Amino acid sequence: MAIVRVRQHVNPLSERYQIPVEVPLWNQVYTNPQQPLHVDIGCGKGIFVLQMAQLQPQWNFLGLEIRKPVVEQAQKRQQEVGLSNLQIMYCNVNLSFRALMESWGDANPLQQVSIQFPDPWFKKRHQKRRVLQPALVQDLADCLPSGGRVVIQSDVEEVAVDMVARLTEHPQFSRNTEDWLSASPFPTQTDRERVTLEQGLPVYRAVFLRC
Repeated sequence: MAIVRVRQHVNPLSERYQIPVEVPLWNQVYTNPQQPLHVDIGCGKGIFVLQMAQLQPQWNFLGLEIRKPVVEQAQKRQQEVGLSNLQIMYCNVNLSFRALMESWGDANPLQQVSIQFPDPWFKKRHQKRRVLQPALVQDLADCLPSGGRVVIQSDVEEVAVDMVARLTEHPQFSRNTEDWLSASPFPTQTDRERVTLEQGLPVYRAVFLRC
């Protein structure tokens, strides 16, 4: 079998990623579509959302990832486990998040969004490729209900500080504590989080509430 090389970083501003996602029929995706929804932006291999869906069957989970080969691998894992409260989709979240959420209409069950260990894009000229841009912050504010949460995590302090700054700038988001969280608010870890902690390196975490 040929080995497919998956790029670790892709440019979300590239023309090939400007195709809107096809919105699914949510009542055909989830057994109980009225359950609260957690969206994991940049879900990668989907291990985190898969484990979360197993641990919290009273929630629905939606993983969004821009690298199609990675999504296909994650979808295969999902099918093998057979979870009916989990969906993993290929899309450019900066282009399609609002459409996905608005497709629920007034029944939008979104309660929580996580952005964990996103691509850092260190060079200044590339920082416009970072996932949490002002337009996405506005989409999060518009689609989350009062009390809804945004959880950010990164092993790169500069990236975590940047995400915190973008959320703090928006009047409808309030950070729940001024300090970095010492532990994850979730009962499981992403692959990157586990490796980082095993190496004894810090993880920068923050939670924001939709006011």
